Amino acid sequence: MASTLEKFIHSLDLRALPRVLQIQSGIYCQGSVYEMFGNECSLSTGEVIKVIGFKINKLIASICENNEVSQFSDKVELPLNFPGLYKLVADKTPYTSIEEIVRKVSIGPTRFGHPCFYSAKDIKLANFTIKHDEQITFNSVEEVHGMMAVNCVVVRNNQPHSFTLPLSQEGEFYECEDDQIYTLKEIAEWKIPKCRNRIVKLANTLLMWESSNRLPENFNGCLILMPIYKVQAVMKSRKDIIHILSDLDVEVKDVTDCYDISSFLQPLSLEDIFERTSKEFPMVAEIVEGPSGSQKPYNLLSTGKEIVIHKKDQAARVLASEMRSDPSKRHYLIPMSYKGKFKRRPREFPTAYDLEIAKSEKEHLHVVATKAFTSPHKELCSVSVGDQFLVQQCQTSEVLYEGRKKLIDALACEQILSDSYKNVLLPMYMEGGFVEVIHDKKQYHLSEICKEFHLPFNVKVSVRDLSIEKDVLAAAPGLQFEEEITDSYLLISSASSPEESWEIPVYRSDMLVHLLSKDVQTVVPPVTRTMVEEISKEEYYMLRRYENLTLHPPPRPPKKPT
Repeated sequence: MASTLEKFIHSLDLRALPRVLQIQSGIYCQGSVYEMFGNECSLSTGEVIKVIGFKINKLIASICENNEVSQFSDKVELPLNFPGLYKLVADKTPYTSIEEIVRKVSIGPTRFGHPCFYSAKDIKLANFTIKHDEQITFNSVEEVHGMMAVNCVVVRNNQPHSFTLPLSQEGEFYECEDDQIYTLKEIAEWKIPKCRNRIVKLANTLLMWESSNRLPENFNGCLILMPIYKVQAVMKSRKDIIHILSDLDVEVKDVTDCYDISSFLQPLSLEDIFERTSKEFPMVAEIVEGPSGSQKPYNLLSTGKEIVIHKKDQAARVLASEMRSDPSKRHYLIPMSYKGKFKRRPREFPTAYDLEIAKSEKEHLHVVATKAFTSPHKELCSVSVGDQFLVQQCQTSEVLYEGRKKLIDALACEQILSDSYKNVLLPMYMEGGFVEVIHDKKQYHLSEICKEFHLPFNVKVSVRDLSIEKDVLAAAPGLQFEEEITDSYLLISSASSPEESWEIPVYRSDMLVHLLSKDVQTVVPPVTRTMVEEISKEEYYMLRRYENLTLHPPPRPPKKPT
């Protein structure tokens, strides 16, 4: 049965890809040339294309009145980076099964991918009853005892209770109210269900981009957002990827079941390649869509070029940020092979508890107080601005409180006086301010810092890496090494000049390749080049979010006795 491309894409589950579509009719049925995103193609009636992916490209916004589009509202296009923060309005239309929720709602490993619903009636499980109107958080989808199910949580008396709901569970499920605020990009990627629009309320707006002129006339603070998708597709007559907007005025028919999908080009992402077994490497591939970026090696990986993928691997990288407070702060991933050297920079510590975390056995941590503190106990030390301390270790101290003796945690330090040292105790709950005094003039390689010191750690490049054409770290006023992460990469070289290869990150390279049935010539392993990679703010926060999923949060600082 034929439908518009827009209706088909809105109802399509990403997990059902790829799908083969036949063009039925539309304004392009006479074989007109269609150009979008620099890709020119002809979509004739009867033409067959294979859809391999799609994602939201922009949003159509209209004024919302009584949960419907206002009859007097204009429709305006909003880019995903349109400024402002928004709150979601809970969808009043119910879902009839868990399977429908899983099919239409994004569920994933980040905080954006944990949607909440409630059931209109009680749900009785084997040893658990979910009460009607009780908030259910959907965390992940997996196979349980041969059946697909959703891992869920409800919270009762501040205690989480975990359970699973099978996709076959039917009922009347409604979206819960969400008190979080989101950017338009976050809403587009995670919070617009398939086949539905999304109502949002403006939480605040940034007065830039002439935002008032972009919003619909008579804007009342509430919008209905309709997504327009950018569709990735392959044509039988072409070797590259074409991009089509979902609102293109054509009708299509799904002919996947009666078509040989393997007769099309088989584009693979770097993630697809990484999932292959190690025995399948090395392999030869042709780039059908090159990565964005002008720095090496991305400028060498252009569309149509043949490459050799030597192996898949993982390596340690250090996540670093510039030491500056303005919004233009840049973030980097630094490989352990970086050949430059660093000198230490002073660290700042907001509490005595942070001093306890940062101290090391290698040297005494020497700090200067930048904020005064008056101790409520005579057994513990008060602090004045400018006081200097050498940090020792944490211990318990007995203090007199309301006529009774009480044990509290304290930080043992040596206070540096003009001609002597004095042993003192600082309360661990102390909210002060300290800055580190650096005596160490040594220059360190990156691997030495990771081995000898606790991260986060502040540095500045003292000797740049001469093997890099342009060392971007050398220009930074200061860097904070935040944490060490494990990064997945593919070792890739050009088929025409295989003497050097590059470590290409798997999860941050928007690149598609087509495998070629060619033998790889056995040669001496190429010289491996690594690079300092500048990453976007979104990539930075995603890296920290995923890395920290496996870590336990540090204990909270002790509270001040009451």
